[in-house]
Amino acid sequence: MNIFETAAWLKDRLPQLPKYAIILGTGLSDMAEEFPTLYKIPYSEIPGFVNSTAPSHKGFLVLAEIHKQPVLFLQGRFHFYEGYAMEQVIFPTRVLAALGVKALIVTNAAGSLRLELPPGAIVQLCDHINFMGTNPLIGHNDENLGERFPSMNQPYDPAFCKLCDEIAAKQGIETHKGVYLAVTGPSLETKAECAAFAAWGADLVGMSTVPEVIVARHAGMKVLAYSIVTNYSNLFHEQAHSQEEIRHHAGISGAQLRNILSEFILEAAQNFSLT
Repeated sequence: MNIFETAAWLKDRLPQLPKYAIILGTGLSDMAEEFPTLYKIPYSEIPGFVNSTAPSHKGFLVLAEIHKQPVLFLQGRFHFYEGYAMEQVIFPTRVLAALGVKALIVTNAAGSLRLELPPGAIVQLCDHINFMGTNPLIGHNDENLGERFPSMNQPYDPAFCKLCDEIAAKQGIETHKGVYLAVTGPSLETKAECAAFAAWGADLVGMSTVPEVIVARHAGMKVLAYSIVTNYSNLFHEQAHSQEEIRHHAGISGAQLRNILSEFILEAAQNFSLT
C-alpha cells in the first residue's frame, strides 16, 4: 500500500479533512479524548500502518473537533527502535501530507540534559540534532512529495512558536525552549553520552520526533513541537528510570499542554492562511 492509496482510503471514511494534525507521544495519548470525537480507527485497520508497541501508545487515529476545527490525532507513533524500517516510521506523516494536512504538531516525552529543565517542564522545540545515524529522506526522491534537499534552517515555524508563547503567557503556564537530540534507542543513554550531547548544545534527548519533522518539512508542512520532560538524564542522578515515572510526569504536564494547543488551534485558524 502506498501513501496516496492510504490517503484515498482514509478520505473515503473521514467525515472532514483536517488542516491540522497532532502526533501524541508517550503518556500523552489521552489528549485526543478530551475533545468531541468525529471518527476513530485503530492503526491495525489502516492500510500501510504497522502496530505501535511502545508503552502507552494507544494506536488509534482520531479525528476530533477543537473549536469547530477538525484535527487529526495520532495516538502514538512508530519508532525506529521497534524494528520498523524508517519508511514505516514516517509513513503516517507522509499520509497526513497526502490528506492535505498543512500544520503538524509533534509531541514527545524526553529526558532532560539541563538542571533547569526538571521533570514536568514543558519545552517548545526551537531546533533539533539528528543523531539517529540515518535520515528518512535517504533513497529515491519523489518530487511530488518534496524537493531533494529541503532546508532545515527553521524546522519549527517561528510564527507558530511565537503564538504559543503568547498563549502560554496569557494562561499563566511556564514553558521553556530547547534543542532536542534524537537517538535510536531503545537502550537509555549512558552518562558519557549525555555529557557529550549537552556539550553539543542539546537540552533534551529522546527516541522520536526528528524523522517526522524532517518528512513534514520535506512535504511543506509547518511544524510546531513540544517535549514534556519526564526525567532527568543520568547526568544528575544514579537511579534507573521507570516507565511509571515517565507516564506520571507526562500526564500532569500534558493537561497544560492540551490547553495551550487547544487555544493555538483556535487562534491559528483565525490568523493563519494554510494553503
